[in-house]
Amino acid sequence: MRPLRVVFFGSPHFALPSLEALLQRHEVVMVVAQPDKPAGRGMRVKAPPVAQRARELGRELWQPTKLRGDQTFLTRLAELAPDVGVTAAYGRILPPKLLDIPRHGVLNVHASLLPKYRGAAPIQWALISGEEETGVSIMQTEEGLDTGPVRLQRRTRVAPDEDAASLSARLSRLGAEALTEALDLLAEGTLPLTPQDDAQATLAPLLKAEDGHVRWADSARAVHDRFRGVSMWPGTSFESGGERVKVTAVAPLPNRRTDGSEPGTVLEVGPEGLVVAAGSGAVLLEAVKPAGGREMAARDWANGREVGRGARLG
Repeated sequence: MRPLRVVFFGSPHFALPSLEALLQRHEVVMVVAQPDKPAGRGMRVKAPPVAQRARELGRELWQPTKLRGDQTFLTRLAELAPDVGVTAAYGRILPPKLLDIPRHGVLNVHASLLPKYRGAAPIQWALISGEEETGVSIMQTEEGLDTGPVRLQRRTRVAPDEDAASLSARLSRLGAEALTEALDLLAEGTLPLTPQDDAQATLAPLLKAEDGHVRWADSARAVHDRFRGVSMWPGTSFESGGERVKVTAVAPLPNRRTDGSEPGTVLEVGPEGLVVAAGSGAVLLEAVKPAGGREMAARDWANGREVGRGARLG
């Protein structure tokens, strides 16, 4: 099979396995990533992981601040005459003029089973929603938000203890495998093209800070699922005594009786932590991190702030 000429669009760690897979089998003629940005406590300018890798490899790298109307970038892309474009968590919608340049258009590595979880945070929302199965979709990119036809999908079970970080790492590898297979089929002219059923679509927008607030009225399983989904950002938190407290370890107790206690009520402070009533069942808070403090056992936090049985957490 003749290697395809590929332009790759990606930014975070999730995209790296796909880039590495392309480098092994195809000719990556250009890498496009988000611009370098200040990050961390010192706000030092840092390059996205994909840009760092492209520089290490000596590949042609572009980091445009905008795509629409950047004629210099579009002209250069057209000069390279790519067979296909590939995006993996690039972070921007590609304009129609760009989509028309590669001979086979642009394929996107999306971390959900489309049409479910269209948007920027499919892994997080799949976990928050308690999905037991997810996967990756290789999609033909259109101007809309993840609305293009699906070219290939791969499914996988979600482990009960997987969080956003671990599931993202696993799906990034699965996405690279699916991309490799899709490009082989594309080169042969046998890659399927299946329109999405818009009636089955769900959205997965970027998370907000409040998405990490504990919903005590939810079931014990749902509280734990949200904890898993927001683990990378913004994290899980609740209010007590006017301070916001982060939860760093929690376990669901779906069969624990609450005897009619209101959700958010502390049922027990024991050696393993705080047992707190949920909408159904309870959850065990094992470790917490108060604002401006260090991570500690939830029991120690409760004892230090005189939070006992019958206290209400906000």
